[in-house]
Amino acid sequence: MFPTSIAGSLPKPAWLAETHKLWPQWKAQGDELRQAKADATLLWIKAQEDAGLDIVGDGEQSRQHFVHGFLEQVDGIDFEHKVKMGIRDNRYDAMVPQVVAPLKLKGRVHAFEAQLARAHTQRKLKFTLPGPMTIVDTVADRFYGDRVEMAFAFAELLNQEALALQADGVDIIQFDEPAFNVYMKEAADWGVKALERAAQGLTCTTAVHICYGYGIQANVDWKKTLGEEWRQYEQIFPALAASSIRQVSLECYHSHVPPHLMKLLEGKDVMVGVIDVASDEIETPEQVADTIGTALQFVAKHRLFPCTNCGLAPMDRDVAMKKLQALAQGAELARRRYG
Repeated sequence: MFPTSIAGSLPKPAWLAETHKLWPQWKAQGDELRQAKADATLLWIKAQEDAGLDIVGDGEQSRQHFVHGFLEQVDGIDFEHKVKMGIRDNRYDAMVPQVVAPLKLKGRVHAFEAQLARAHTQRKLKFTLPGPMTIVDTVADRFYGDRVEMAFAFAELLNQEALALQADGVDIIQFDEPAFNVYMKEAADWGVKALERAAQGLTCTTAVHICYGYGIQANVDWKKTLGEEWRQYEQIFPALAASSIRQVSLECYHSHVPPHLMKLLEGKDVMVGVIDVASDEIETPEQVADTIGTALQFVAKHRLFPCTNCGLAPMDRDVAMKKLQALAQGAELARRRYG
């Protein structure tokens, strides 16, 4: 009961990349960088296991950024001439690559880290990919001229990699769609359909992660403008409940999301965010168990998966470690309380 996992990313060790950054520069290159990525991946798998998490991931240690780590293996994208663009409805500016030709995979994208992770853990393995709508919001289109057409082109490539990851032995494939919380009408209209195209043919567990962003200042400031109740989920959960995606991740702890919105996901597994990624304060097991208790008013016990609100990439490494432990200890306390 209450199997635990993280949303996806974990801080990169200082010997691998710059710390406390969403777009860190690597500290090495070539074979040395490849080995450093492998070492960091194994370090975090061990840390997740030691903390007591039931489902582990690679911590996205081999990717500079959760979207661009995928895009680097796609033909038709110009990384040499990045342009400044407002993303997530101009919440913040980013230097993004340009789509300049038909999109096509160069080959496997994440075989190295997925196969490495699978070989070094006996626990369930989750692997994350960016969702098609979020990718579209994180590149400059100089070719397609249509967001929906480009999203489905990316969805096809994501599907190719997802099927290969499944063959690598991945148990859960999670698509990250923070854009669903920004462009709600479009998400319900075509975003979920593009997501389903990305997950087409998968027999492993499929998941979508929808959050209010990393704990960076731009996101903290944006949340202050959302009022007393954050009701973005209300517009997209019905479409997801009707979809083929099996698990849905949401923010809960320290958010202004009305908990009763979880009822809109009836029939789905719900990854409930019980760990705040925008604060360095370490949750107590009691706080985690209390959040699980709140969610149990709206989610069946066998469908509740305690998780982090979002990724932990920009956090201090020691803080992230302690939050993993709090997550596992809180879930164990909840099992004793509610089991």
